[in-house]
Amino acid sequence: MKVILTTDVDKLGRAGDLLEVKDGYARNYLIPKKLAITATTKNITQLEYQKKLIQARENKRRKNAHALKEQIEKLSITIPCKAGESERLFGSVTAIDIAQALKKENIEIDKRWIKLDEPLKTLGVYNIPIHLEQDITAILKVWLVKE
Repeated sequence: MKVILTTDVDKLGRAGDLLEVKDGYARNYLIPKKLAITATTKNITQLEYQKKLIQARENKRRKNAHALKEQIEKLSITIPCKAGESERLFGSVTAIDIAQALKKENIEIDKRWIKLDEPLKTLGVYNIPIHLEQDITAILKVWLVKE
């Protein structure tokens, strides 16, 4: 039986894939759980139309991500911090702090996009990767200076 997946199914395929599966698997598992629909000509043409819409939306999102990447890479953020004599911070700078500093520059990003291995704990200059899309990563220069 031919089916169209409506959601990603592990070890089977991604949403929108047109697959040939066993009749029982489709009737007893995929279709009742709304993981797939039967592949009628109407559903196939509707799938093609939706794929075009999704592709257009994806192209727009990638274009916006590239523009945001250029905007972020032009920036250099300075974050004043309280620090001791050995240049160690009292506390640390996390992804939340960097996201708030970017928000002051009118760039709103999710803190989960900022890829820090661990919080920043010493003064200095850091190149912080910000994951914008699947393969688009911007590098933000962050200066931690003493207050």
